[in-house]
Amino acid sequence: MKITGFNPTIITSDYENSIKIFEALGFKVTHQKDGIEGLIEASTRMKNPDGFVIDVNKSDKFPRDVSLLRINVDNLDEYYQLFMDKGFKNVMGDGFIIEEPYFRGAHLVSPSGFGIMLMQHIKK
Repeated sequence: MKITGFNPTIITSDYENSIKIFEALGFKVTHQKDGIEGLIEASTRMKNPDGFVIDVNKSDKFPRDVSLLRINVDNLDEYYQLFMDKGFKNVMGDGFIIEEPYFRGAHLVSPSGFGIMLMQHIKK
């Protein structure tokens, strides 16, 4: 098991303004893409000169903004089970895994309430 990436993520309906806030802090857009159908409309990855990274995602599916930790891993199934064994819950329902051509993932919440977006990139 290996963690391949770790950074904060924001899910917001105020997408453009959120990007501008981080640009004012010195972050630059490094990658933008369409989101996950039905969940996230768009996604932007930003990085500052010191190498810090943040993801800003656009969605109106939540009653308010959501902040969570994005954890990229080499084996989603192993890490998913580890978090389930520690009492985490899948926000989308037990066993629900987001399946996209370029990644697999799950939005989890801890017993105390902090959120994780667990992701495994698919390399072709």
